[in-house]
Amino acid sequence: MTSFLQGIAYNFKGLKFGLRNAKLLLLGLVRLIVIILISVVAAAVILVNYEEILALMWRQPESAWLTWLWYVTSWLLALVLIAISALVGFLVSQLLFSVFIMDVMSQITERKVSGKVKSSETRLAMFSYLFYLLRQEIPRATLPVLISLLLMVLAWFTPIGPLLTLLSPLAAGVFLAWDNTDLVPARRLEPFGQRLGFLRRNLGFHLGFGVLFLIPLLNIVLLAFAPVGATLYYVERIDPLPAAPTEAAAPAEPPE
Repeated sequence: MTSFLQGIAYNFKGLKFGLRNAKLLLLGLVRLIVIILISVVAAAVILVNYEEILALMWRQPESAWLTWLWYVTSWLLALVLIAISALVGFLVSQLLFSVFIMDVMSQITERKVSGKVKSSETRLAMFSYLFYLLRQEIPRATLPVLISLLLMVLAWFTPIGPLLTLLSPLAAGVFLAWDNTDLVPARRLEPFGQRLGFLRRNLGFHLGFGVLFLIPLLNIVLLAFAPVGATLYYVERIDPLPAAPTEAAAPAEPPE
């Protein structure tokens, strides 16, 4: 429970920290605008074909008794399509653009807190490093989607559907949180298995950090500044600053 509450606290701490810093505020706003624009475009593309999709699933029945059920289904389908478009927009923005902004925001935060940005002893050229970031983002972005879809399918065909329906968004929130806490270890070129183990060991924190991403409208703002809070957590809790050295006692003067 402590780590869960800690996750919630660090999400808002990152938002507060980001709003007080001009560079982080600018980058967060740019990321926010990119996510919204791509999500709107994805929603428009999907909703333009909404009637065709609905017709493929279920044509409007002639029976008046079934018409009301058809309307309920059509509204539910519209909500599902909008949710899918938002998810697609987020993934596209992550893979094409936002991952680079996230890394810059993480580096600025780490430098302000610790005075420097720790990196791996292995040095990569700029192009190689950008390609590395993009390659790391693919499993981080696709894994939550695959797991969420798996839980949704199991919810349809198993008797524990209501429980899995609840677990599906929670799992997505956990992985969205990990997408941000993984920025620092990925920048230090730590192996993927080691970083995945970090997620397992700190599952409570990621659940608390990610559960706020399930709240409509608030999630868009928090996601824009999530790299800041996640980096603060990693630098302060996982990789804390070394304690300041204490002054050693003056050596005793040798006897004459």
